Amino acid sequence: MITVADGKPSYEELVLENEKLRVELAHLKRMIFGQKRERFIPVQATDQMVISEVAELETIAPALKTETISYTRRKPVVSQPVGHGRQTLPANLPRKEIVIEPESPVPGMKKIRDEVTEILEYVPPSFFVLKYVRPVYALPQDEGMLIGHLPSRPIEKGIAGPGLLAQILIDKYIDHLPLYRQWKRFLRLDVNIPVTTMGGWVQACAELLRPLYELQKEQVVTSSYMMADETTIHVLDRNKKEKTHLGYYWVYFSPPLRQVLFDYQSGHGQQGPLNILASFKGHLQSDGLSTYEPVIRKLGLHHLSCMAHARRYFFEAGPVDSPLRLWMLEKIQALYEIEERARKGELSYENRHCLRQDESIPILDAMEKWLHENCTKVLPKSKMGMAIGYMMSRWDLLRRYATDGRFEIDNNLVENAIRPVALGRKNYLFAGSHEGAQRAAIIYTLVANAGLANKNPFNYLRDVLSRISDHPFNRLSELLACNWQPLPQAADQTVQPL
Repeated sequence: MITVADGKPSYEELVLENEKLRVELAHLKRMIFGQKRERFIPVQATDQMVISEVAELETIAPALKTETISYTRRKPVVSQPVGHGRQTLPANLPRKEIVIEPESPVPGMKKIRDEVTEILEYVPPSFFVLKYVRPVYALPQDEGMLIGHLPSRPIEKGIAGPGLLAQILIDKYIDHLPLYRQWKRFLRLDVNIPVTTMGGWVQACAELLRPLYELQKEQVVTSSYMMADETTIHVLDRNKKEKTHLGYYWVYFSPPLRQVLFDYQSGHGQQGPLNILASFKGHLQSDGLSTYEPVIRKLGLHHLSCMAHARRYFFEAGPVDSPLRLWMLEKIQALYEIEERARKGELSYENRHCLRQDESIPILDAMEKWLHENCTKVLPKSKMGMAIGYMMSRWDLLRRYATDGRFEIDNNLVENAIRPVALGRKNYLFAGSHEGAQRAAIIYTLVANAGLANKNPFNYLRDVLSRISDHPFNRLSELLACNWQPLPQAADQTVQPL
């Protein structure tokens, strides 16, 4: 180690600082001028020019030789007029036909065809009132009175029907409209529903749906393979003045069942995952968060890591034309191309496992050899050194996906499930309380599973809210999105959300 006297930094420290500044500059330029998505296009040829984000071009490319090329172009004969590529309007939309006759008809004219022009129109949503009239009859001989029974309502003695409640939940948790914006929209329809009233309705709906949420929780943890991830949510806390509490949504996704579970915890500790995964037995895939490691050891679970997280370290490491960075990104891209072929080919778990053994394992072996050869060639605290160190410390977990066709190469599926929370908190900013954040987890879970089951979330919530009060508890699983079927009499009443 070379040390400069008088307390000045050593040579190694200066080199490390220089490397750090170069990487930060490259990252800053990428954030300002480049794409935000982590797209990687490998260099196809060694003589192809690469535009670096760190160094500017200092030389001008030499003039290229020009050649004159002649050829004969044959234009295809177009037998029919080419359309404008306009999208066909859905056939299931109701149509109102308007016939326009010529303004000046000519005697003896003969109709030969219809010229049809379709225009997509929109009518603003509107409220309507269901008025239940129940005649009261007096029984003979003064034995009492007889009156019909009102159907059960989601909120006892409430004026909101299941359709309105479902729409409020869809607007808030799928379309990310805070209750204040919904109130303003309802005012344009001459209906004044105070924000506090809608907040009470949301709370009542969440409590009504809580048993279904608990059943969904039990079903997700019965899977033999799950993914886990987490995201933050700011929560108002009475014990903290002038600032919010940072809570966490822990999200669990089962690829075999295609079902998801949101769980709110006020902290980032391991107690939350321990409670959810207490009865889970199988393989858990996660990112590099240290919280999962003691949970997995305590519960005796099998751990898989996420290749996308490891790739991100290399994507952000060093200049874009760094040979080390390019080599690893090309190998990871080759692994994803194999996964893409398996997905497009709709391979079974067994066939996907065989494909990985034939093509992915050789690439993984080459990557492992490369890691051992290059780990000593970079500074440990540099971006590239941390990328190599991260991958080496989790290498067995990263390549474990190739041992079973059920496993995915990353946990992007659970990250996709988290996306609505990330979009929602940009609009409503925070949850009103810890209880409110947990109620949001209930709604997020149910609407997300409706989408995963290819069910219309509005129709699903509307039907469940109208039925769950009277539904037998021992048949509650019929209302899970994966099993749900609308009632026959309600099938013709299904509508799209506002």
